[in-house]
Amino acid sequence: MAAHLITGAGSGIGAVLTEKLAERGEELWLLARDARRAAELRERFPGAKTLAGDLGDPGKLSWAFGHQQLPVRLDSLLHVAGMVELGTVGDLTPKAWQETLNVNLVAPAELTRLLLPSLRLAKGQVVFVNSGAGLNAHAEWSAYAASKHGLKALADSLRQEERANGVRVTSVYPGRTATAMQVKVHQQEGKEYDADRWIEPESVAKAVLAALDASRDAEITDITVRPGR
Repeated sequence: MAAHLITGAGSGIGAVLTEKLAERGEELWLLARDARRAAELRERFPGAKTLAGDLGDPGKLSWAFGHQQLPVRLDSLLHVAGMVELGTVGDLTPKAWQETLNVNLVAPAELTRLLLPSLRLAKGQVVFVNSGAGLNAHAEWSAYAASKHGLKALADSLRQEERANGVRVTSVYPGRTATAMQVKVHQQEGKEYDADRWIEPESVAKAVLAALDASRDAEITDITVRPGR
């Protein structure tokens, strides 16, 4: 039974991915913002273990984990959580930039650092659910795209650094996906939201599972998923 730690398990792609891994009987560790949210996740996913740590304050993750039991061996670390704040460069404040970078880039880097011993022991895999914005930046997406471009750089560097330790690293670049985040994006854009136009979260989850299930003779480094409608 493989052990997986998942961020963003409460909704969207993370929730679907957690459900699919639970159906396979895998050992699940779910990261929650706080103790209350952790209790909600345990109720939703019976048998799952939880860790509490705020991705919005990555500097405190080490302290938070120091007071909790971490997995000894970890077959995968799945970075799914994220946030988005649209706006022009002329309008985005330092607070908006910092919050976006903390959640989307600095926290994944710190979480990876803290869990690398467990990943190395299992010769595990790190999966970064990135975004199409991690490959191309558009108007009003500067902060989000910068965080996701940085996440690509983090993944590429980590892959080279940890290859000798047997740790595999995959980046998944979904296009617009029918999640709560996409609803927020449409609100910020002032556009009508139609879920049928976008990728289903299950399709992205399947791409992540394909990378996890690849035999040890292969490493799937990058997966791009685009809307098919």
